[in-house]
Amino acid sequence: SERSKMVAKHGLHCAFVAICLIAVSYPAAASNNNNSGGAKLMAYVGQCLRPLTRTLQRLPFLQKPHVAPSVVAHNCLNTEARCRFLKGASNPIVLRSASTAVESEVINPLLSIQEFPKYDTVKAEHVGPGIRALIQESEKRLVELEKDLTTLGENVKASQLLVRLELVSDALSRAWSTCSHLKAVKDSEPFRNAVQEVQPEYVSFGLKLSQSQAMFRAFKAIRSSHDWSTLSEAQQRIVEAEIRDAELSGVALTGANKERFNEIQQTLAQLSTNFSNNVLDATKAFSVRLTKPEEVDGLPESARGLAAQTARARGDADATAEKGPWVVTLDMPSYMPVMQYAKDRSLRERLYRAYQTRASELGHSDGKPLDNTGVATQILALRKERAALLGKKHHADVSTASKMATLESALDLMERLRDASYAPAVQEAQELEAFAAGRSFQGPLLPWDVPFYAEALREERYAFNEEELRPYFSLPKVLKGLFSVAKRLFDVDVVQAGPDEAPPLWHPDVSFFRVDRAGHPAAYFYLDPYSRPAEKRGGAWMDDVQGRSRALAPPGAPVRLPVAHMVCNQSP
Repeated sequence: SERSKMVAKHGLHCAFVAICLIAVSYPAAASNNNNSGGAKLMAYVGQCLRPLTRTLQRLPFLQKPHVAPSVVAHNCLNTEARCRFLKGASNPIVLRSASTAVESEVINPLLSIQEFPKYDTVKAEHVGPGIRALIQESEKRLVELEKDLTTLGENVKASQLLVRLELVSDALSRAWSTCSHLKAVKDSEPFRNAVQEVQPEYVSFGLKLSQSQAMFRAFKAIRSSHDWSTLSEAQQRIVEAEIRDAELSGVALTGANKERFNEIQQTLAQLSTNFSNNVLDATKAFSVRLTKPEEVDGLPESARGLAAQTARARGDADATAEKGPWVVTLDMPSYMPVMQYAKDRSLRERLYRAYQTRASELGHSDGKPLDNTGVATQILALRKERAALLGKKHHADVSTASKMATLESALDLMERLRDASYAPAVQEAQELEAFAAGRSFQGPLLPWDVPFYAEALREERYAFNEEELRPYFSLPKVLKGLFSVAKRLFDVDVVQAGPDEAPPLWHPDVSFFRVDRAGHPAAYFYLDPYSRPAEKRGGAWMDDVQGRSRALAPPGAPVRLPVAHMVCNQSP
């Protein structure tokens, strides 16, 4: 009954408060791990909290997960070394083991209130329940915001609206960012399926948020109010951007047009995912196993070492850089050395054709339907239809609406670049053909010949050899130089976390850094530098984990610090 539920909740709440009061009454126990009596007390508190938390989790009427605002590093519930690093040496923190006991009982890591995602514990089974719970919480907050905006009418203030809007979906955005990131760097069939299953619901909420009539009217009212001139340039820009983005999201559409627009958005999201998945799967599906030394003739030692390492990972336990066997793939750290150094022209041609036809009707698919031809055709058609619904000529107008460039200025820049570069390019091509002919090459240079002879020409003309320079540009040395330049230019110090100081990571190769300004933390970032063809998509990119925010600042702090991750695909 409702009464029994209320009594149970009240009883559990009182028990929880009583245990917390015990902990608070003994600050020495919480702050001094060497105090044996205090340590025993805190261990006892932890034991008391554990069954209480389990009970809370099992009660049917308490099954809905609570989504708390994000907290920052000083509320970190990990090791003391980690928390001290996150706060900076100038401001160490104290850990409470009772809090650790509570945190250990969190079922879904996507619902964690910690500042840094639990990349090491998020699994496929967490994605659906976690994202759906956060969508439900965000929808409630959106409804409340829209009610308040309707009541306020034209009296809404920009600062109030922007803060409330940020609170609506921050937890959901951070959790979805975690899932999308893991799908890109640690892809697996179960995780991919879990993300794709819940993606339509996430897109649907995004459309509901961006098409909110109450918010659209509120932002327009702010722009036309007497207070508009009192806003800072940054605030005005944000308001203008919100109005523009709402219009590009179909806020002005009604009836069948709005319904069709939303269908297109859902389909485009799925097609984009399919396109990316097909490219990754097609890249993984192709490989060439080489067993004869003449097949790898010309490859530098580092490339042969990587090929042998790949062979060992695929079952050739005794593979070595000197004796093979070697496995080359379409992953860039494997592909480019073959194109630049391999003397076997047929091998270069084979890899070139495979790379250029990935995920196409001509590509190697290992028996899977990985052809992106139809996917690309659908994307182009739907983008054109969406642009028409928004009153634009074509997709380029939709894309450039939020950019400094226009279609015309972009085309003009490309034409000026073509005009300036064409004659030098022709001259260089002729020089390269003459150089290749001097090395007994006959016939026109084909695409798989150009990188090979260009590298040879560079070595001969400029005495430049990448392999000889490699030892001088190892990752630690490059980072040290980069951070030194950052210090001189921006007066910031970049500090790498030690093994016990970093927050949860998704792979052993990943490093974590703190950016300090004037001796205090200003930001954090992850660096994932190396290629992992079996699970990581190609390319290089940067994305945010969370943005800088005053509205979401933790207790006692003026601002929530930004966190980002930078991903590369370099040779290990």
